[in-house]
Amino acid sequence: MIGRLRVVAVAAVLVTMTLVLWPLQIVAIARDWRLARRLPHIWHLVACRMAGIRLHIVGTPARRRPLLIAANHQSWSDIMVLGRVMPLSFIAKAEVRSWPAFGLLARLQRTVFVEREARRRTGHQANMIAERLSSGDAMVLFAEGTTSDGNEVLPFKTALFGAAQLALAASEAAEVAIQPVAIAYTHANGLPLGRYFRPMAAWPGDVGLGPHLLAFLKEGAVDVTVAFGEPLIFSERSNRKAVARECEESVRRMLAASLRGRDRIEALLPAGQSANGEADPLALRHDAVDIGG
Repeated sequence: MIGRLRVVAVAAVLVTMTLVLWPLQIVAIARDWRLARRLPHIWHLVACRMAGIRLHIVGTPARRRPLLIAANHQSWSDIMVLGRVMPLSFIAKAEVRSWPAFGLLARLQRTVFVEREARRRTGHQANMIAERLSSGDAMVLFAEGTTSDGNEVLPFKTALFGAAQLALAASEAAEVAIQPVAIAYTHANGLPLGRYFRPMAAWPGDVGLGPHLLAFLKEGAVDVTVAFGEPLIFSERSNRKAVARECEESVRRMLAASLRGRDRIEALLPAGQSANGEADPLALRHDAVDIGG
């Protein structure tokens, strides 16, 4: 009963907030206001709190631009989690555009939709991403191309890393920062999830979205660690496939360390940086070890 009431409360708040912000976001996007980047961030702040997502941030989001974030992908909730950390936009498969509710939210987030199987359009799609990167938007690439069970990282697909190359030509920047990021769902209601129960939070795609969404929201308290790795610098001399492989290995190490505990993930941080990013005086003030929920 409590779980059902929680789902109703979450739905009521998020629907109301969406209806209120929707017209303003449409105008902000049309007029290219900076507000178009901030409103989705506000939405995700509220959404994570309402959904009971307790966010633990390890490392520091890169401040430099252009910035491409290369992350692993486990669930629809990854969008809320990363959107909670900082203003950013996503690169998503084209079919997401037509999903009920999620498609609308993705469009309001200023998502770039790509057809992964349309090889002829890869260049055009990379150009769209490059334009956004060169305009100062932080873009998130879920480089596995699909969701996993949350216990491992699937091989990264390299094609859209080419957007980093195109961003160099589209802007005056000599380099593009590519930051590997690992998302790990670790606990539910204070108890470790483990390999068997982690799909409660992760959505590998072999179950319906609706039942998974309801089960997730009924939990009421899910802990997730977002680990920001050392940014890689992409220049004209960089090899796209080599950079993708290096990002993949970094994300794989950070995911494994996050699932094993705080002491393991701290060992991967650059010297002088703490597990909550406090070593960087420019870090966002809400990047605390325990926030939300």
